[in-house]
Amino acid sequence: MNAEQQYIDLFSQTEAMICQHSTEVMNTPRATAFADFERLGFPTRKQEKYKYTDVSKFFEPDYGLNLNRLDIPVNPYEVFKCDVPNMSTSLYFVVNDAFYNKALPASHLPEGVIFGSLKEMAAKHPELVKKYYGKLADTSKDGVTAFNTAFAQDGVLLYIPKNVALERPIQLVNILRGDVNFLVNRRVLIVLEDGAQARMLVCDHAMDAVNFLATQVIEVFVGENAVFDLYELEETHTSTVRISNMYVKQEANSNVLLNGMTLHNGTSRNTTEVLLAGEGAEINLCGMAIADKNQHVDNNTSIDHAVPNCTSNELFKYVLDDQSVGAFAGLVLVRPDAQHTNSQQTNRNLCATREARMYTQPQLEIYADDVKCSHGATVGQLDENALFYMRQRGIPAREARLLLMFAFVNEVIDTIRLGALKDRLHLLVEKRFRGELNKCQGCAICK
Repeated sequence: MNAEQQYIDLFSQTEAMICQHSTEVMNTPRATAFADFERLGFPTRKQEKYKYTDVSKFFEPDYGLNLNRLDIPVNPYEVFKCDVPNMSTSLYFVVNDAFYNKALPASHLPEGVIFGSLKEMAAKHPELVKKYYGKLADTSKDGVTAFNTAFAQDGVLLYIPKNVALERPIQLVNILRGDVNFLVNRRVLIVLEDGAQARMLVCDHAMDAVNFLATQVIEVFVGENAVFDLYELEETHTSTVRISNMYVKQEANSNVLLNGMTLHNGTSRNTTEVLLAGEGAEINLCGMAIADKNQHVDNNTSIDHAVPNCTSNELFKYVLDDQSVGAFAGLVLVRPDAQHTNSQQTNRNLCATREARMYTQPQLEIYADDVKCSHGATVGQLDENALFYMRQRGIPAREARLLLMFAFVNEVIDTIRLGALKDRLHLLVEKRFRGELNKCQGCAICK
């Protein structure tokens, strides 16, 4: 039985159960998504977009799914204590793919702000969720998005009304918990109305040493003059596979910062598609990956300049050790009417061993004549002259290597617009390079 067939059979047998434990807004596109999945199947390396990661093979094993929505025996507020100095956040949890609502933080969000279970909020605000859910994540074009839409039963909704600014960042922690090999399907819907402002930190953790496969679809709508920061921090383990598709639409004069950081993982495949739909919109798309052993990190991005006078800045850096593999493919599309576009794309990569592999594919498609665009990629090893210079001044070889690698990724960390988070990332990256476990102080999950 191929990977697709077991899930086609599973959906056919359990569709009623899946719908029963979800909500009408999420159920409405389910049949269409399933038909798209039957037609598309899981992506393979034969597809240009997925040529560096064979996604289909990760779905072949027999995983457990919690389609009947049984309670998972964990209280994340007891086992997870995030201690980032000087950063006060509103802390929420998703356990596998269900929003944890048995205990919520005491802090109150501003009036009109909605944050919580996508399933519950869709029942309370059906017209709001219906207006946005599934509108960016096109199931007819991507097999993983179609699969996720067919099987997702819950998720997270963040809605910020017009001209409302969140003073305190929202922190969402995704916890993977299971006694057997487990498959989860997470869904996130983020909507900022005109003039809204918000910052969000999403952290991925795994509690148990089993094989986890996580699919994730994130849709982000950013209104005119809105400002949104989204930071993703992945700290799981080497038996975890994460396949994440993010879709972003920006209106006029909006400003968005996306920063995805992989510090520890098994296999990660991240797709980010940004549509600049209003004049004056600006996107800062950043990423960082630190990998060793046989870890695999693949980032595929596209930025669509659909209108004039927009700005995009893209920066991705990788540090690869041992037999790890990195991949980056970034497309910047400037459409015929998108005059006065300003776009810069940079991908720099450091292979610390001869066995590490990096594949990079920067792309520019320009159909307008009055633009300022640049792109470039480099792959190299540590500078032997710099190492020699540092050793001549009494710095041990190992320490010199750590300092050079830390300096290399520092540029990505410095894009963070939260001072306390930036300081914490400096510490976590240093610990990662030293081979120490990446655990937050007081966190019982990161053992």
